[in-house]
Amino acid sequence: MEIGKKLKEARLNRDLTQEVIAEKLNVSRQTISNWENEKSYPDIISVIELSNLYSISLDDLLKGDDAMMEHLQESTNVVKSNQKLLRAIILNIIVVILLVTLGMFLPSKSYYLVMIFCLAIVSSSLLLYQMIKRI
Repeated sequence: MEIGKKLKEARLNRDLTQEVIAEKLNVSRQTISNWENEKSYPDIISVIELSNLYSISLDDLLKGDDAMMEHLQESTNVVKSNQKLLRAIILNIIVVILLVTLGMFLPSKSYYLVMIFCLAIVSSSLLLYQMIKRI
């Protein structure tokens, strides 16, 4: 059985609403709905809290749901996450260097420089987003 079905079944067996569970976990009701409908998966901390709330062992809750196990493996793999972040940083540095170099060879028209500056800002913003998302 998929984790969403298990979560919904356990919640209904305890006569609890999505609102009550959401309040206890400090998430929105829509988040609980998304977990139960398998549109998204809870993080490992939420899985543990749900296990406690529903008095279900983690083994029973997680066993048999390969997609959830893959999600947990990806979200808790620090080395892989660090490698992705390092690649993003290196790519950003290369892009900025290329844009600066390109700016040196273009005619001294101001709109070229503005365009290059904007591209550098977008590239740096994407990197910052990845760093914040990681936190």
